[in-house]
Amino acid sequence: MIDQDIKDKIDILETEFNKSLNGVSDLTELESLRIKYLGRKGFLSHFFRDLETLPLEERKKVGKVLNKLKDRIQTKLTEFKQVSQKKEVTEKYLDSTLSGDRLPIGRYHPITTVLRQIISCFKGMGFSIAQGPEVETEYYNFEALNIPKEHPARDMQDTLFVNDNVVLRTHTSPVQIRVMENQPPPVRIIAPGRCYRRDTPDSTHSPVFHQVEGLCVDENVTFSDLKGVILVFAKYMFGSDMKIRFRPSFFPFTEPSAEYDFICLICKGRGCHVCKGTGWVEISGAGMVNPEVFKYVHYDSERYTGYAFGMGVERLAMLLYEVHDIRLFYENDVRFLNQF
Repeated sequence: MIDQDIKDKIDILETEFNKSLNGVSDLTELESLRIKYLGRKGFLSHFFRDLETLPLEERKKVGKVLNKLKDRIQTKLTEFKQVSQKKEVTEKYLDSTLSGDRLPIGRYHPITTVLRQIISCFKGMGFSIAQGPEVETEYYNFEALNIPKEHPARDMQDTLFVNDNVVLRTHTSPVQIRVMENQPPPVRIIAPGRCYRRDTPDSTHSPVFHQVEGLCVDENVTFSDLKGVILVFAKYMFGSDMKIRFRPSFFPFTEPSAEYDFICLICKGRGCHVCKGTGWVEISGAGMVNPEVFKYVHYDSERYTGYAFGMGVERLAMLLYEVHDIRLFYENDVRFLNQF
């Protein structure tokens, strides 16, 4: 241990230095403070000269303490100088009256944009929005839609099973069943959402995709009403010159059933790899609700009729933006997404 009187003097010296440093306002005053404490005739130099009067062992201990104090003072002086220089440069070259750099503004993904347009169109025609779970029971995904076990139509779905009775929904049609279970006619809803199937990715297929299902149930609803709604939608999305066509098809939950196509806007109907040379792009299926489906929700099929339809959002986005490959929507390439 060093002599207490010497230790007190060293502590007082450091305290006075810290107090003086807090009062420094510019680099000139900082240099004066450095000379006052670390210069050849500074306070610390006097302490080091006084070491000669101490016994050898005491001299070593006090010298070690003084060297540590010198390092602390030098560090504080250097840090203060760096901060002051940075502040001086900032004040000299920064014009605080100028506006800052504009931050990049986020934008909707093209799939989201198209989905919002679809919803806006059908809301304008009086449809409300309904949603349901993406992890669905077999009952709602198949059975209540007139697709019992062992039905060959289940093979068309390429289903992803969670367990024996739970699946990742293959379409948003289960939402229609859930709505009809809890709402008497009239019903006029669309069900947008994400769906899943065991599709091999290619230019027109993805294992994860988006659908919008539509349902209208009331008295005296006809197939002509269905065609009119699809035609209005097509013209809303693609302009008054848009052409559509219906082709006979089969779905267990509709009878009669049809598939409807929009003319391929990428090749203008001449034929390309997107439309597989036909000049038309398949959008989805549609038809009149099968009376067997009404039995599951206790609707009177003698009194009520209805139509249902679906559409793939990615397919519509490909047509709208003339994108040749559906996989581009999911690669998260900012160069691609910034075009929309």
